[in-house]
Amino acid sequence: MKLTLANLWRDLRDAVRGTGADYTQGSIGRAIFLLAVPMILEMAMESIFAVVDVYFVSSLGASAVATVGVTESLLTLVYAVAIGLAMATTAFVARRVGEHDKAGAADAAVQAIAVALAASIPFAVAGAFFAKDILTLMGADEWAIQHGYRYTAWMLGGNAVIMLLFVINAVFRGAGDAAMAMRVLWLANGVNIVLDPVLIFGWGPFPAMGIEGAAVATNVGRGLGVVMQLWVLLRGAKHIRVLWSQVRVDFVVMKRLLQTSLGGIGQMIIATSSWVGLVRIMASFGSEALAGYTIAVRIFILTFLPAWGLSNAAATLVGQNLGAQQPERAERSVWLTGLATMAFMLAVSAVYIVANEQLIRIFTTDAPVVTAGAKCLRIVALGYIFYAWGLVMPQAFNGAGDTLTPTKINLVCFWLLEIPLAYLLALKLGLRETGVYWSIVIAESTAGIIGIALFRRGCWKQIKI
Repeated sequence: MKLTLANLWRDLRDAVRGTGADYTQGSIGRAIFLLAVPMILEMAMESIFAVVDVYFVSSLGASAVATVGVTESLLTLVYAVAIGLAMATTAFVARRVGEHDKAGAADAAVQAIAVALAASIPFAVAGAFFAKDILTLMGADEWAIQHGYRYTAWMLGGNAVIMLLFVINAVFRGAGDAAMAMRVLWLANGVNIVLDPVLIFGWGPFPAMGIEGAAVATNVGRGLGVVMQLWVLLRGAKHIRVLWSQVRVDFVVMKRLLQTSLGGIGQMIIATSSWVGLVRIMASFGSEALAGYTIAVRIFILTFLPAWGLSNAAATLVGQNLGAQQPERAERSVWLTGLATMAFMLAVSAVYIVANEQLIRIFTTDAPVVTAGAKCLRIVALGYIFYAWGLVMPQAFNGAGDTLTPTKINLVCFWLLEIPLAYLLALKLGLRETGVYWSIVIAESTAGIIGIALFRRGCWKQIKI
C-alpha cells in the first residue's frame, strides 16, 4: 500500500480508536503501527505515574524524593510479578486469538485475573504491617522511616491495582485491543495528575497529606482504571469478551498459565531485583546522590516504557502469527519492530547526552542532586542503542511462550554481571555512583546482544502453549 499523508492519518486514527484488523494478514508494517501507537501511549501513561509523583514530592525535599525512590525499587518486585504474569497472559490470549478460539482467550483472561489477585496478597501484608522495617532495611534516612513510611504502606498495600492494570491490559494487547489498554491508562493518569497536588498540598477542602497524599492519589487513579477494565472486558471489546458464565476457576487453564508465567515472573524478578540492589548501593552515598539517581530513573522510565510499549507489538504479532501457523511472518515482525525501537532509543539518547542537566532541573534545583542525576542520564544513555534490542527480544520470546530464555539472559546479565560489577566499581574501586551507572550500561547492552544471538537460532518457533 502506498504511503501517503492520507493513509498515515487514517492508520493513526485507527490506531487510537481501535480496529478489528486481523494482524496475521496484510502489511506487517501497518500491523506494527496499529499495535505500537496505542501501546506506546499506554506505556507513556504508565511512566507518568512515577514522574508526576516525583515532580510534586520534590518540593518536600531530598528525603521525600529518596523515599519515593526506595519505595519504587521495592515496587519493582510487584511489577516483576505483574509483568511476568502479563507476559504469559499476552502469549496465551494472542495464541488463542490467532487460532480463532475466542472462548479460550476469555478463559485465559479470567484465570490471569484470579492469579493476579492472589499474588497481590503477600505484598499488601508487607506494606500494611512492615513499612518502617522495610525502609530501615533498605537504608532509608530517619525522615523516610518516621514520616515517609506512609507512602510505602499505601503503595505496597494497594498493589492489587498495579497487578490488575498490567494483567488486564495484557489481555487487551494480546487480543489486539491495544487502544483500549491505552484509554484505561488515560483515565488512571488523569485522576492521579489532578489528585496529586490536591492531596499533597491540601488544596480546597482537602487536608495536606504530604507524601502520603501522592500514594493515595496514585491508588485512586489506578483503582478507577481497573474498574474501567473490568467493565469493558464484560461488556466486550473489539477482539475479546468475557461472559459471566466464564467467570470461574479453571484449574487446567490456570495451571498452564502459571507454568508459562513462572518464567516471565522469574525473568522480571531477576531484572528488577537487580535495581533494588543498585538502590541499596546508591544509598551508601547519601540522600542527594540517591535523589539524583531516583529522578534520573524516572526520566529513563519516560522513554523505557514507551519503547517497551513498542516492543509489546512484537509479542502480540509473534503470538498471533504462531497461532495462525505463520512463523516466518512472526520473525519478520520482530526484526521490523526492533529496528523501529532502535531508531527511537537512538534519538532519545542524543537528548539525554546533550540536555541532561536541563532535564533534571525540571524536578529540582538542588545542586548536588542535579549533578548526580545529570551524570546518570549522560552515562546510561550511551548504551541506549543496545537497550532497544534488550527490550524487543525478550518480548519476542515471551510472545511465543518461551519465557525461560529471557530468564536465563537476565540471570547472567543482571545478577552475575550487573550487581557484582556495580559493587566492585562503586565501592571497591572508589568510583562511587559513577561505577553504578557504568554497570547499568554494560549489563543492559550485553543483554541485548545475547538476545539477538539466541533469537536467530529460531528455537522459539517450536514452543507449544
